[in-house]
Amino acid sequence: MEGNFKKEVIERSLDDIKVELDEEFDRNFQRKAFFDEQKWPERKFDDSKGSLLQRSGALRKSLNSKRRGVQLVYTSHKPYGRIHNEGGEIKVTRRMKGYFFGKLKEVRGKYTYKKSGERRNNQRNRQLSDEEQFYRAMALKKVGSLIKIPERRFIGSGRTTDRIIRKIVQENIDSYFKQYKITKL
Repeated sequence: MEGNFKKEVIERSLDDIKVELDEEFDRNFQRKAFFDEQKWPERKFDDSKGSLLQRSGALRKSLNSKRRGVQLVYTSHKPYGRIHNEGGEIKVTRRMKGYFFGKLKEVRGKYTYKKSGERRNNQRNRQLSDEEQFYRAMALKKVGSLIKIPERRFIGSGRTTDRIIRKIVQENIDSYFKQYKITKL
């Protein structure tokens, strides 16, 4: 008695691959790397609030995978998902400049001062000073200038995804041959 190869190998393999890749792509946020192949580049400005792609977890939670025939499709409803995954350039807009001017004003209001009116030389103020420099630099960029966003890949194909897919397909083929006592050529 022979089984349905398409259903028992191809369909099962696609389902198993989806489950495995969903888990692995989610782990990429913990690894701060695309598997162990490529670590994410550090930010030029570290505000000590955690990794850029891990702060709120919104991008991680927005990942959605579904099968379309024999394809697995990954999407995110977050508009910034693609540029972080693939890298690229964004144009500075007036709205962006306004945002950074607002953040600059907000940071300036958080400093602590001595009775003499001088800023205290404490860790908090030094951190705020770094933030202030970043926000000032961003606020002073020209409208239309470009900001380069480095690739911080968290989904996609690569050596590790290929290895996972081959392993799962091979296991399902072997299981099928074993179940139906079919000898391989």
